[in-house]
Amino acid sequence: MTDTAETTSARLEFVDFAAMQEHFHASGWSDGLPVVPPTAEAVQACLDAALFTPDHLIGVEPVRERAITAEKVAINAVMAGCLPAHYPVVVTALTAMLSEPFLLHGPTASTGGSGILLIVNGPIRKELGMVGSFNALAGSDRASTCIGRAIRLVLGNLLDVRPGDIDRSTFGHPGKISYCIAEDEEASPWPSLAAERLGDPYVSAVTAVAAMGPRQLMNEWTTDPAEILDTFVAEIKANMTHYSIWAGNYTIVVPPQLRTHFATAGWSKADIRAYVFEHARVERSAWADCGKASIVGDQPDREYRALDDPDQLLVVAAGGPAGGFGAVIPPWLGTRSHAVTVPIGACVDC
Repeated sequence: MTDTAETTSARLEFVDFAAMQEHFHASGWSDGLPVVPPTAEAVQACLDAALFTPDHLIGVEPVRERAITAEKVAINAVMAGCLPAHYPVVVTALTAMLSEPFLLHGPTASTGGSGILLIVNGPIRKELGMVGSFNALAGSDRASTCIGRAIRLVLGNLLDVRPGDIDRSTFGHPGKISYCIAEDEEASPWPSLAAERLGDPYVSAVTAVAAMGPRQLMNEWTTDPAEILDTFVAEIKANMTHYSIWAGNYTIVVPPQLRTHFATAGWSKADIRAYVFEHARVERSAWADCGKASIVGDQPDREYRALDDPDQLLVVAAGGPAGGFGAVIPPWLGTRSHAVTVPIGACVDC
């Protein structure tokens, strides 16, 4: 980062690109992948895209009271490969993550190993070339990959969320490198996730979720929406017994082949949420079937729900056009960290 009259970060000079990479890696500033040089010009272009001054305060991480400024975020966004047009999405994601309901320190420090799932909605997707179809959960396009990666670099370089430091994950999952998807709104019969949560059908927004890795499922043997959802429910119940029994913001990702069956039957996202709310529940005795009999105790009939209310379920339209697949993305600890949706360009302190 080069010093200018507008920015405050220190100037570093290298003899070549390789020397820069080695210095950044040795300093713990990368995620193990090559980084883009955060030149003054590139960083300033990001700030200009959001109309920010370098010292603009994006938020404060409350546990350690770390200030997150626009300049520092821009540096990491450039390093992640972001273009200036991507930068406002990164800022919005961080705004959501720094809000109190998200409880950022919890999922980033936990041994459970959650990542930060970002779901992008609205016209911004088209402007940035984000793709919600093929390979939707794994590097479908440049913007999704770079935006998700920028969050990881910000967490590491500004909040010390590095493995063995703040990040105490036992395993983690690949989504901790980049975990950003765009909803396939044009091919969906439903309102977008952001439209439902914010009440605006035209809004561009980011939803941040403390999430575990996706669990893929398949049901190509029925067109009945209830039977399709039974497969999703079975996967949710498996997570409740194998991993965490606590309710929270489960995300289900529904591809076009399955969306067609729901649309033909006239099922809305609200209908899906109501069905999953009603059926995704387990009794404590279920732990006995997966090696946890010792913690069943004297309440084998105690019931646990995956959702405290139907609106906790996030229903996302995404995925390639062929295949009766779906995905369940479990929450990290839904009783503590809650999904937050923020409009892009919103000023929460204005």
